[in-house]
Amino acid sequence: MPKQTKPILLYDGECGVCRSVAHWVEKSARSKSGEISLILIPNGDDPEALKLINPNLNIWDVYATNYLIMPDASMKAGGEAVAEVFRILPNTKWFAGCFAFSIFGYRPFQMMLNLGYAILDDVRPVFGCESCGTPSIWVRPFAATAKWLSSTFGPRRGTEVAPKLTSRKASPRRSSSKPDIIPK
Repeated sequence: MPKQTKPILLYDGECGVCRSVAHWVEKSARSKSGEISLILIPNGDDPEALKLINPNLNIWDVYATNYLIMPDASMKAGGEAVAEVFRILPNTKWFAGCFAFSIFGYRPFQMMLNLGYAILDDVRPVFGCESCGTPSIWVRPFAATAKWLSSTFGPRRGTEVAPKLTSRKASPRRSSSKPDIIPK
């Protein structure tokens, strides 16, 4: 395998949320000259392919969280990977330094990013992602509500089939008999 020169972001290719974010990252990773600063790879079903990227990768861990493999073979996961992606992308470099800001040994912005990532990780199944598993216990009421709303109000707008309209002449004729009158 050739020497890795760019970071590799592994994401869940079956998750709609991960695919949307990966699409945004892919667009943002292109410089004005067209060069890509980051390689995106959906994790897929092949654990051996992951072992070629990094021998310490486990396919189940990769499905559970996003990983960023750096050119020096170090790995970052979850919120740490997100912060590093922000540092790499040309249009987000300007604010990515806040994640390294430290007060008394604590990085408050990184801690908030880690918390946000953990919440998004728990909420992904609510958005209909089957590969993300079942929602956590605190998310289940929201998932049940979303499922109820979907079943009550039907499919999203624009997905239903339009009714076939026919002319009045082509529609079946009503019988001319009078309806039965029920005495009171």
